[in-house]
Amino acid sequence: MARVWQHPFLNVFRQFKVDEWKRSTKEGDVATVMDKTLKCTVYRIRGTVSASNYIQLPKTSTQSLGLTGRYLYLLFRPLSTKHFVIHLDLSTEESQVIRVSLSNLFKEFKSTATWLQFPFICEGTSGKDLAGVAPPGARWTCLQLDLHDILLVYLNRRYNHLKGVRLCASLLVRSLYTSDLCFDPAVTVAEARRAKLPVTPMPREMAFPVPKGENWHDHYIHIRFPSDSPAAPSKLVQRNGSPPEADFPRHVPQLLPRPVPFGKSRQDSVSPGVQSGQASLGLPPEDGLSSECSEVSIGGGSRVHRREPSASTKATDKHAAGSGLPASVCNLALVPKAPEDATKHESLLPDPVLKLKRVIGFGGHSTKWALWTKDGAAVVYPCHAVIVVLCIDTREQCFFLGHTDKVSALALDGSNSLLASAQARPHSMLRLWDFQTRSCLSLFRSPVHTVCSLSFSDSGALLCCIGKDHHGKMMVVAWGTDQVGQGGEAVILAKANTDVDIQAFEIAFFNETRMASCGRGNVRLWRLRGGGLCSCPVDLGEHHALEFTDLAFGKAQDGRTLYVCSRSGHILEIDRQRMAVRRARYLLPTETPSSPLPQKQAFSLGPGIAISSLSVSQAECAVGSEDGCLRLWPLDFSSVLLEAEHEGPISSVRLSPDGLRVLSTTSSGHLGFLDIPSREYNVLVRSHTALVLGLATECNRGQLATVSQDHTVRVWDLATLQQLYDFTSPEEAPCAVAFHPTQPVFFCGFSSGAVRSFSLEATRVLVEHRCHQGAITSLVTSPDGSLLFSACSQGTLAQYHCAATCCRVLRVAANVVCRDALPRPNALAVSGDNRLLAFMGPFKYMVTIMDAASLDELLRIDVSALDLASSGLDSAVAVCFSPAPRSHLLVSLSSNKVVVLDAISGRMVREFCDVHPVACSALALSGDARLLLTAADRAIKVWDYLTQSNPSCQVYIGHSEPVQAVAFTPDQQHLLSVGDAIFLWDILASPERSPPESVPGSPGPPPTNEAVSGRTTVEGPNARQQEDVLSGTDGLPRCQVPVPSQAAPPQLSICAGPLEAGDGKASSPGAPGQACLSACLGAAPDEGPSEESHSPEGLCQAPGPPMLVQKEACGAGDGAAGGPWDLSVLPHPHGQPSKQGAWSIRRARTQPTARPDAYKHFTARYKASPMAKNVSSPPAGGEWLHLKAVVGYNGNGRANVIWRPDTGFFAYTCGCLVVVEDLHSGSQQHWLGHSEEISTLALSHDAQVLASASGSSGAASGCQIRIWDVPGGSCQQLLSHHCTAVQALAFSRDDRLLVTLGDYGDRTLALWSMATYELVSSTHLPEPVHDMAFNPWGAGELACVGQGALTLWLLQQRGPDISLQVHREPVPETVGAGELTSLCYGAEPLLYCGSNAGQVCVWDTSASRCFLAWEADDGEIGVLLCSGSRLVSGSNTRRLRLWAVGAVPELRRKGSGARSSSVFLERELTLDGAIVSAVFHDSMDMGVVGTTAGTLWYVSWAEGTSTRLISGHRSKVNEVVFSPSESHCATCGDDGSVRVWSLSSMELVIQFQVLNQSCLCLAWSPPSCGRPEQQHVAAGYSDGTLRVFNISRISMELKMHPHLAALTAIAFSADGQTIISGDKDGLVAVSQPRTGLTFRILSDHRGAPISTIQSTSKENGAFGVEGTDLWLAASGDQRVSIWASNWLRDCCELVDWLSFPAPILMEVRVLVAPQVGTVPAHPATARCAFPQASDCSPPSLAAFCPWDRTLLVCAGLGPHPEVVFYGLCQKQVVKKIPLPFFAVSLSLSPRAHFMAIGFAERVLRLVDCVSGAAQDFAGHDDWVQLCRFAPSASLLFTAAHNEILVWEVTDC
Repeated sequence: MARVWQHPFLNVFRQFKVDEWKRSTKEGDVATVMDKTLKCTVYRIRGTVSASNYIQLPKTSTQSLGLTGRYLYLLFRPLSTKHFVIHLDLSTEESQVIRVSLSNLFKEFKSTATWLQFPFICEGTSGKDLAGVAPPGARWTCLQLDLHDILLVYLNRRYNHLKGVRLCASLLVRSLYTSDLCFDPAVTVAEARRAKLPVTPMPREMAFPVPKGENWHDHYIHIRFPSDSPAAPSKLVQRNGSPPEADFPRHVPQLLPRPVPFGKSRQDSVSPGVQSGQASLGLPPEDGLSSECSEVSIGGGSRVHRREPSASTKATDKHAAGSGLPASVCNLALVPKAPEDATKHESLLPDPVLKLKRVIGFGGHSTKWALWTKDGAAVVYPCHAVIVVLCIDTREQCFFLGHTDKVSALALDGSNSLLASAQARPHSMLRLWDFQTRSCLSLFRSPVHTVCSLSFSDSGALLCCIGKDHHGKMMVVAWGTDQVGQGGEAVILAKANTDVDIQAFEIAFFNETRMASCGRGNVRLWRLRGGGLCSCPVDLGEHHALEFTDLAFGKAQDGRTLYVCSRSGHILEIDRQRMAVRRARYLLPTETPSSPLPQKQAFSLGPGIAISSLSVSQAECAVGSEDGCLRLWPLDFSSVLLEAEHEGPISSVRLSPDGLRVLSTTSSGHLGFLDIPSREYNVLVRSHTALVLGLATECNRGQLATVSQDHTVRVWDLATLQQLYDFTSPEEAPCAVAFHPTQPVFFCGFSSGAVRSFSLEATRVLVEHRCHQGAITSLVTSPDGSLLFSACSQGTLAQYHCAATCCRVLRVAANVVCRDALPRPNALAVSGDNRLLAFMGPFKYMVTIMDAASLDELLRIDVSALDLASSGLDSAVAVCFSPAPRSHLLVSLSSNKVVVLDAISGRMVREFCDVHPVACSALALSGDARLLLTAADRAIKVWDYLTQSNPSCQVYIGHSEPVQAVAFTPDQQHLLSVGDAIFLWDILASPERSPPESVPGSPGPPPTNEAVSGRTTVEGPNARQQEDVLSGTDGLPRCQVPVPSQAAPPQLSICAGPLEAGDGKASSPGAPGQACLSACLGAAPDEGPSEESHSPEGLCQAPGPPMLVQKEACGAGDGAAGGPWDLSVLPHPHGQPSKQGAWSIRRARTQPTARPDAYKHFTARYKASPMAKNVSSPPAGGEWLHLKAVVGYNGNGRANVIWRPDTGFFAYTCGCLVVVEDLHSGSQQHWLGHSEEISTLALSHDAQVLASASGSSGAASGCQIRIWDVPGGSCQQLLSHHCTAVQALAFSRDDRLLVTLGDYGDRTLALWSMATYELVSSTHLPEPVHDMAFNPWGAGELACVGQGALTLWLLQQRGPDISLQVHREPVPETVGAGELTSLCYGAEPLLYCGSNAGQVCVWDTSASRCFLAWEADDGEIGVLLCSGSRLVSGSNTRRLRLWAVGAVPELRRKGSGARSSSVFLERELTLDGAIVSAVFHDSMDMGVVGTTAGTLWYVSWAEGTSTRLISGHRSKVNEVVFSPSESHCATCGDDGSVRVWSLSSMELVIQFQVLNQSCLCLAWSPPSCGRPEQQHVAAGYSDGTLRVFNISRISMELKMHPHLAALTAIAFSADGQTIISGDKDGLVAVSQPRTGLTFRILSDHRGAPISTIQSTSKENGAFGVEGTDLWLAASGDQRVSIWASNWLRDCCELVDWLSFPAPILMEVRVLVAPQVGTVPAHPATARCAFPQASDCSPPSLAAFCPWDRTLLVCAGLGPHPEVVFYGLCQKQVVKKIPLPFFAVSLSLSPRAHFMAIGFAERVLRLVDCVSGAAQDFAGHDDWVQLCRFAPSASLLFTAAHNEILVWEVTDC
């Protein structure tokens, strides 16, 4: 009865009396106004904040409207240039409330378990920015929402009723209606009755007024969403006149929660359609396809709607996925069929009908990857998304198919068993293949964002992947692949980030744990050890600035020698054991190849050979260079043995395993090899280097011609696919090509409008015609060869007579062809009988057919009128004639259809609907009219053309870019497709022709497993086939264009608990069903701790869950070990571990553990800086510096934020410091003591004790755990037990015990007594544990989560002894969570656990069972907090979510019969990084959250806001500068940001961000003359750009590009009118910010990076030179130049030049190559002074002395660590101050004679330059790369990585 009073429709505003506001509510600016268009009163809702101005029905959220109508009609108009928001609360049949929001604020579609957000695309919005404010003159809109389908399609939920509505600013709304009927607003009741239309007209009360005689759609907009509703009016008017099928199929497969974009004429969209105007609601077109719905013909014309899963659905049937069967077979069970649909559809025989035979192409993403097989008989190389194996002798090809994007790297193991490949599109997907069977064994995603290199170990057990992560930093990932061949998966063994550049990486063939890499300015040796990757730089000496491009291990058994080449022509022989350069050779180009120049030369002798690659065998070294020469040298490089010149720069060279052949690749797309014995070069592959635009075939000689965007026309032999001719046009690009049918001539059209005729015999241009003004779009010849036709983009059609040798123009017709058409082969078509010419024109909606001989127009067809039911205008895309004698014309339309027209009458003969997801751009019909080819995007479809009813098709994928053209070969035996490359396909269908009326019924060859295709019918032409993820076939593995996979919608599921005992109750830890662990293992009672690991399979045979019981802590023999884990519980009476216990721990830790693939697990940031030893602290009370403030938060820590709302205590970590901050005043306390990065914190329940943990500082030292007294701020105790790092800390409920958990490298659980600080117990865990927590309502219960299980520990104390009982519960398979990463306790007895798959599962700890799980996020959940009925989850997707879990206790009591829909999402916030720490008030209304971006956020759920509390740089800080008034300071960092801070509060004021660049240097302008208020900051970036920011206006004023290399130093002149900048190449540029011009370049320091530039004023004539400015530049080669300049007069003069000897630290012998015919030179010695830096030298530091302008202060210059004072007047060193280490940063106080020096040993030193006294200060956990005094000298800023420490100078 609830539906009766709501039928036929309900006026919601009238029913709930909105005008009285008793059952509804209004907020903000809501008023009634008179609308002139509708001539009635409407409600106006406006305001700047949508959430504060709204109308809400019902009055409160606890009430419900209870409206059950399926359709919701909203009559509204958006306010111009404003945003609006509409919220609908829908209740499902499971009583779950789903919020549906629509707004033009939203940029994209978003979906959660309880919220759907749809972007509203307003009328008149541009295509680039579909979402945005409503344009001026927005029209009234009738928004019709099918609430039933919205929930069904997007969340697979059943709609029950409408609970509430909120209409938010800014819009006008007339009313709101609900109904079960689908109304057409454009049809009135009178019109429907008069015309007897099968539609339901809009009731008069709901209708918009329309002036008489005018169209409804001209005044209003109708939006229906979803647009594929079964009763949609656009589908009611059928061409056959039959009524539509009214019933929606009951069984609808689950669709992905992401709709397809709406197209005007598409019927497969699930976004709302617009019948008039341009507004729409849905996704932008770039969001791609996820699900499809098609309306198909069945039987006598009735139609049924079908939805089928997308192509991202993975096949679950291995047999179907790998046996060559079409993947669509696996989906048949999901497709609802009508009972009358019993017709069997004829299929193409055989299936598949195509098989890939040959590919012409090489590279795509990179041309450096080409590999030999181990026998040297074949070559493996990528061709865009296809991997090709080419046999050298037979030239046969076989393929590895499965990648969806261009292959970026390849690697082959030594036995040729495994092939690894990576594709370019981020995230990078890696595949491991069985090389012999060409089947994909494993498919996985790499953490590297873009893979640039792969390297396999010789055994195939280790694969290394090199590339850049999301932050642009180099990353090396090591995968264990030894189990892949046995059905296992690749496992990440180690990951490492590095700041150095890597161009080449290789695993040593003699030891797979050793690797080497090289790049710009570095060569490093790597080692895989202990589950980690570590590297050491090679001492390069004077070669530290070279750009190294490739490396190779020497083939000696020990591999002691490493060969490295550089772009400057150097080849270094490196002693791998000594990590030093043994010999260095400098190769110079010579006039004759036989005259070598092996002697090392100076740079001044000329540029060397730019070497790009090298390969080494037992006796020779092959070198490829950018001059295109391949040179073969002996290993002593005494002379060139062979030289082969190529047509382009060489990308890579590889010697064959037998050393007799050299494989080479070039950047111009050539692949070939040099045969050393015969001295012959053989070309294997030539290819286009850009997109192939068109093709043409020739029947007499079997040739193929292609044109490409690389400005070449190439002719190929179809039989061998070898290139015959290559025509290059540098000035103009070829666009179209056509062969003459009988003569050895082809025609080519160019972008300039020229049409040229080429002779293949004379290889020259015969004739050129320029009758076109625009680019040629198409060329076609008549079949008899008498005529040639060309069309251009300006709409001109030209006809040529080409029967004779010389082609001549016959006719030119202007404005005939569609203008501005893109070049496409199917723009023109000539019939097979030479009589008809067809093309698109004169408009895109027209297709014209002309007489081919006279160009008389015979027929003009308006293709936009072919579909009367369509609301949009169709346009033609391509045309194609059927073969004679039929006179059919095939036309591809923009509505994704192909229509067949009678070329005589223009009548439509047949129609192919929804041929491709996008418009079909290429067509081809076979000569026997059996096969129709259509191509769109990257897919090719083959249709059974002869079948008139329900023709079938097969889909083939292989191109990585859109297919440009398809064609049959003249013999009809093959198919050609071009795009990124040229594909030649075998046609497996029977060559016999069938009559046009018959359907071929004879079967073809049996299906092979060398190609996989998808077969679909017109019944569902858009049905997606499942993708064979593993691609175990030789043909193309996918049957549809790949689309991004989407996570399934959130599902709540009730999980079964463990097996119950006989009485029906779950077994308790003490139940008899549980066996003692020692008994399970069969160990004797007196045996000691087990040292061997026991498999879980063996333990599962015990009758109950295993339990570990530690007996009295009296000896090692009393411990017990085992269980599902092999636990070594080591008691420590009196706090001292026994010798046997210590030995057991060490024995257990000998097996390394790989780092878990979980961001929750802490990993300390890699630091190469050593710790200083014996650093003396200043006397108490006499310190010159006091730490005042710390800027930043360590986002690398885990659970490192403490906040107690009741006491106001707030603490967090930054580096090795614990920062305690007063949130009201902002003052800080700093607890110093740790020497390494602090990983985690824990506060006792009484808030009196704080525990902090840091990692170990070396192999000999362990982790530090410090116990702090909170009121006093002092360290009470130092604990040490763990080896590598501490993952988590937890206090027991009574604060008597502290539990510490080691990381994956330590795997130790330690128990400490807080009364005595003694170690009570230590347990070694067999696998990493991510998190732990004490039970807040159970004494002595500790929960831990790790890999696939929950572990509960029970602490039992008997007198002074404590015993541990452990109970391990695996996660049920129904949950599907592989690894638990976080946990928190809720209401008794609930425990919530988060997983790396984004699930939250709930455990009943009293029964040890998991009874509930739901998908809470898309990524790993790292933080869980629960209080009362609310749960907070944080993940690595940057999302923080608030869940209502008040019904979970009720679910526990009801068991499996409970309704799981009561858990719903309340709020969601997206922050700036992965959530690593969180602490909330007990009410869960507010809290503090930390992210990996180094930000602490204050979160208010009540307001739905997040506010920054603490923020800092993400990565290394490079510079700090101050404003002249010292009110602000600015910092810059590698994260590309420039941040301006207030010095008084140290709060962030302004931030300028440049993406994908690093800001390396900074300068603040001095006070400007006359305009002191104009404050400017100049910043230099890694791409060579210089940006000037106006601080007053908060804007960027200027961007310059004065350098080609990264800027490393920058300074303003004294007057602020000039900027001096230096780069890493040693160039100094002088620029004017006013004009943006660079007017001087100084190259005196070329070759070494500029490290310092400083400018100051001087008196004119001082130091004997003119000029008002005195400035200096210091470079990395220990040179300093001092200059005097007057930039207004363009005067710059050198004052002094200082050159210091290189620092001395270690001696390296570099053997110099001897000259030919001379005695070998003596070994030269190079010295390296600073191994911590990447270039083996400390930075060169120099500054003018502020208290004596005639002095220059230098550090890092000279052989010893010291500070040098140089007198500019005396021209000599006047003073030296020795230092304990080499300085890396330097700053001089502007007032007092103080000097601050930072060291790489993490020490800051303050030196009194008068007395020489010094004080050292700790507090940095990395090298102190920056020191800067403020202008007043009262503050000193220092930086270590991304931490900024502010010191107060007390004695100045």
